[in-house]
Amino acid sequence: MVSQGVFSVLLLIGSNIFMTLAWYGHLKMRTEFTWFASLPLLGIIIFSWAVAFFEYCLQVPANKLGFVENGGPFDIMQLKIIQEVITLVVFTVFSMIAFKTQLKWNHLASFVCIVMAVYFIFKK
Repeated sequence: MVSQGVFSVLLLIGSNIFMTLAWYGHLKMRTEFTWFASLPLLGIIIFSWAVAFFEYCLQVPANKLGFVENGGPFDIMQLKIIQEVITLVVFTVFSMIAFKTQLKWNHLASFVCIVMAVYFIFKK
């Protein structure tokens, strides 16, 4: 059986996939689908909110399950840092696949800084 902490992290990963698609997926869809490119801004917002609904359906239980006061292993600061690192990884993979982004040295340096934040937040 998967531990509460692992399940919480898996839900956060799923949540962040939906979040990235809601926030940035429309940028790619405008170039790939002519019907989508003709949508007014309000249509794009509604589309993004519909996708973001699924983000919330995963994010809220992830935080509830992972939070120490609900029997999970993480305090509130740890949950936030975990979420930020997952967001960075999901966004990086998305941007490399969808937008053919090339990672540069400054991207990698910033990732190291964020990984150090994870180290320090879990330091007792």
